[in-house]
Amino acid sequence: MRRLGPALVAGLIGVLAAPPVAHAHGLVQRQQLPIPQWLFAWSAAAVLVISFFALAVLWPQPRLEHAGWRRLPGGRALASGAVQAVCGAVGVALLVVTVLAGYLGSASALDNFAPTFVMITFWVGLVFTSILFGDVFRAFSPWRALGRVLPQRRRPYPDRLGRWPAAILLFAFVWIELVSGWSEDPPMLATAIVGYTVLTLAAQMVYGVETWTSRGEAFAVYFGLFARMAPFQTRDGAVGVRRPLTGLTTLDRAPGTVAFVAVMIGTVSFDGLSQGPLWQDVSNAIVDALGFLGTLTAAKVAGTLGLLLGVLVIAGFYRLGIEGARSVGGGFSLRRLADAFVHSLIPIAAVYVAAHYLTFLVFEGQAIIYLASDPFGQGWDLLGTVDGGIDYTIFPQEDTWYVQVAVVVLGHVAGLVLAHDRALVLYKDRRMAARSQYWMLGVMVGFTSLALWLLAQAA
Repeated sequence: MRRLGPALVAGLIGVLAAPPVAHAHGLVQRQQLPIPQWLFAWSAAAVLVISFFALAVLWPQPRLEHAGWRRLPGGRALASGAVQAVCGAVGVALLVVTVLAGYLGSASALDNFAPTFVMITFWVGLVFTSILFGDVFRAFSPWRALGRVLPQRRRPYPDRLGRWPAAILLFAFVWIELVSGWSEDPPMLATAIVGYTVLTLAAQMVYGVETWTSRGEAFAVYFGLFARMAPFQTRDGAVGVRRPLTGLTTLDRAPGTVAFVAVMIGTVSFDGLSQGPLWQDVSNAIVDALGFLGTLTAAKVAGTLGLLLGVLVIAGFYRLGIEGARSVGGGFSLRRLADAFVHSLIPIAAVYVAAHYLTFLVFEGQAIIYLASDPFGQGWDLLGTVDGGIDYTIFPQEDTWYVQVAVVVLGHVAGLVLAHDRALVLYKDRRMAARSQYWMLGVMVGFTSLALWLLAQAA
C-alpha cells in the first residue's frame, strides 16, 4: 500500500472532498438514501482498490488480447449486401426526414422532430445500442450509404492526421449541442446537419468511404469505439460473437485517438459541471468581463472556454497517470504508453454517458414516439401516437442514484481490468506490470470521484 503513492492518495482525497451527489438531467427529486452519500463515494473507491489487488493476484496472464470470435448461425445473412443496402436506405431516409423536419416543423425545439431525434434518439440512444449490439451505426450510417454510390478519388490519407479530424468534428458537434444554442433552433440544427453532410461526402470522395469512416467521420468513430465493448462483431462478411471488452484490445494506435477519447469524456464532464452553481458563478464572471461583446456572445465564449477546459483537464489527468506508469521503468516512451492504455478509458466514457444521460433518454426520449407521427408539424397522425405523452413512472426515481453509482463503479472496474491486462502484455515482469498500474489505479479512482462530483453539480 505504501507504493501506491500520491496518485491513489489524490484520488481518495477527491472522493472525500466531493460534495453530496445528486442527479443530472431531469429528475426533479430523489428519495432520502438509507446511508450517507459520502459513504457511497468511499465504497466506490474501496471497490476499485480491492479490484486492483484482486487482479494483481488472480489475473497473472493476459486474457483479453484474443477475442475468440465465432460466427453466429445466419451471421452471413445479417452482414449481407442486401441487408446493408436496406439499413443504409433507412439511415438516408431518417437523415432526409430530420433535415426537412428542422426546416418545416415547429419553431419550438420541444415540438420539433429534429432536435429530439438528433440530441436524444441518435446521440444518446445509439451509445447504448452500440454497447449492446455492436457497430449498428456503421450499417445505418446515411453518410456511408451515400458515399458508396458517389465517385471516389481514393487519395492516400495522411497517417499523421489519424483520428484528429474526428476529434475536432466531435468537439464541434458538442459545441453545437451545449454552447451555440443551435440545438434549440430547429432550422439552424438542420443547416448544421446539411453542412456536416456536405463535408463528410466531400472527404469520402477524396479519401474513400471506409478510410474517412474509420478516421475522420466523428459519429462513426464515436459509436465505433463504444461498439468495441459489445459481444457482437462483423468480421469476414459475417456477424459473430466475441468475449465482451476484447474488441477494445485491438484498437489501433492512430494519432489523435487519445485526443478523441479526451473529447468524449471531457465534453460530458463539462455538461455535468455546467448544470451546477460552481460553473454558473465562473460563467457569470467571464460574461461580466467580456460584457463589451454583448451578453449572448460573451456567454458563448465562456461556454467554449469551459468545454475546452473540460477536455484539457481529462487529457491532463490521463497524462499524469501515464507519466507515473512510465516512472516505474520498462523503457517505454510516453507516446507508446499513452497509446497502449487509451482503450481502457472507453468504458469510462461509456459510464459517463450512462450516468449523465440514461434518465434523459428514458424520459425525454419518449417524445420521439409522438413526434414521429407528425414529423413536419402538418397535423398528421401517421403512427396513431400524436396524442401521446411522457410517462415519468416507467423508471422509479428513488432508484436512480443506485443505478448511477453501480454503473460508474462497474465501468471503472472494467477500465482497471483492461489496463491490467495490457500491462501484462507490455511488461515481462509481473511485479513491474503491477507497479505500473498504481498510477492507473489513481486515475480510475480520480475519474470515479469526478463522475460522482459532476452528478452533484446538478443538485
